Amino acid sequence: MSQLQRLEELLTQSVIPDIEERLDEIFEEIAGNKEATEDAKEEIEELREFKDDLKDLLDDIKSGDIDEDEAKELVDDILEAQKGDDEDFGFVEE
Repeated sequence: MSQLQRLEELLTQSVIPDIEERLDEIFEEIAGNKEATEDAKEEIEELREFKDDLKDLLDDIKSGDIDEDEAKELVDDILEAQKGDDEDFGFVEE
């Protein structure tokens, strides 16, 4: 399996579903409390932006804008973040 395929698989089968699951958890908390805290609102916004960035990354993979070396770096970052349960998956906010 190429690094590009591995990256695409990680994003579609692990990272993005994890983000969607966390968003669902937050919305359930909000529904239970009948109100969203500022922290919850911020986390929702950050997760939505991150998810959008990952979808853009998937588009880049499909269009050939990412090479094997870049894909390997991203795969390594994701795997390292998953080991440490790091919420930012090794990405640096710009």
